[in-house]
Amino acid sequence: MKTDSHSVLARCERICVPMRTRVVWHSLCVAVLFAAGVFDLSASGEDRPFVSADPVADRGVVMVGEEAPNFQLRDLDGAVVTLAQLRGKVVLVNFWATWCGPCRVEMPAMEQLYRTFSRNDFEILAVSTDAQGAAVTRPFQQEMGLTFPILHDADFRVGLAYGARSLPMSFVVDRNGLVRQKIPGARDWIAPEAKELIKTLLKS
Repeated sequence: MKTDSHSVLARCERICVPMRTRVVWHSLCVAVLFAAGVFDLSASGEDRPFVSADPVADRGVVMVGEEAPNFQLRDLDGAVVTLAQLRGKVVLVNFWATWCGPCRVEMPAMEQLYRTFSRNDFEILAVSTDAQGAAVTRPFQQEMGLTFPILHDADFRVGLAYGARSLPMSFVVDRNGLVRQKIPGARDWIAPEAKELIKTLLKS
């Protein structure tokens, strides 16, 4: 029987030694469960609600060639950003967290890629899974000098819909809203191959 990630997390929070706040312990539990392979973001079950008007709660795995599920998430300023509003652009959707080492490694290259192409044609949506939201992502953004949008998916609602089992996980979406690449793990986004991928999709 597949273990439900949210129930495991809840039990972990109840029985472990209390820390300063439940929010801090929540993030630590998530990190441990990811590392142990227990926190399965594709597990079946009910999700907790988050800011979204679209039915993205169905858990599954988004495959290459399928339409990327639309979502609505808030950015660092509290504004709602949707994937649908970027239709006509190539979009890199990246699931990450501040506690994720490989995520930190690839962020500078993502920033360089972001600055390489025009905002009229290319966008990056960095979807944070941190439970603390802007309290941790804003300092991270300032430290790393990031200028691309950072969105917050603290309840893993969108991550579950995309089947992002590990972090980082990236999806390259073309101008028509179709997933053209699914990329697990950190990547060198300023490598010639990465730039060529974006250039090819911009021409299509």
